[in-house]
Amino acid sequence: MIKLRKINKIYKMGLVEVKALVDINLDVSEHEFVCVMGASGSGKSTLMNIIGCLDKSTEGVYELDGKDVSQLNDSQLAGIRNKKIGFVFQTFNLLPRITALRNVELPLVYSKIKENRRKQMASEALEKVNLADRAKHKPNELSGGQRQRVAIARALVNSPSIIFADEPTGNLDSRTGLSIISIFQALHAEGATIIMVTHEMDIALHAERIVYLKDGRIVGDEKIKKSKKAQEELLKVADLDNDLLIDAISKHE
Repeated sequence: MIKLRKINKIYKMGLVEVKALVDINLDVSEHEFVCVMGASGSGKSTLMNIIGCLDKSTEGVYELDGKDVSQLNDSQLAGIRNKKIGFVFQTFNLLPRITALRNVELPLVYSKIKENRRKQMASEALEKVNLADRAKHKPNELSGGQRQRVAIARALVNSPSIIFADEPTGNLDSRTGLSIISIFQALHAEGATIIMVTHEMDIALHAERIVYLKDGRIVGDEKIKKSKKAQEELLKVADLDNDLLIDAISKHE
């Protein structure tokens, strides 16, 4: 699904060139769950921005679903983001003055989908993250975990090919963070391709694969082995209390 070859990203600051990414070669297959890890300044966000079509590389080739997107213009990249990619951010990025339902509807507005159909699709997305009963609440009436669930629903509403999550548990306590990860586990089990940036190893270990960045280079790429039973237990607790989630994970670590 994703193929990066010799990707370089160079920022010019006056006469100084800063190499944010250096000769990145990376393949991500359909239905994979990949975590990208690295220290601050390692290039994680730059890499995610390029894969997510929010930015362009200085050099190299990026193919998405077999199509070279390296040379597309901003309008074409926006079209890909709207149709193929769902984003979940650390800071939620919800509009404070509108309800959860309206926040989830927003990507559909840009897709020019009719209002009745938009509401139906947004309601279904909220139901998928177990937040249908909070549809009429505004973000400031929700907990941090609930706001992140709204953000996940918004990312899902257009049925994207890929979900990008940038530190999705970074603003949450550990228990709430694990409940959010259980949602990503469930989505992955249903066939979603997920690429997540995190600096938390306990979060990354719930993925299938971890890619390590250092100084703009990939310095490691490893598969994470989990028993089938461990994965099933994580999915079972997606709708349950956080204490049960903690217990289920600790049994299989």
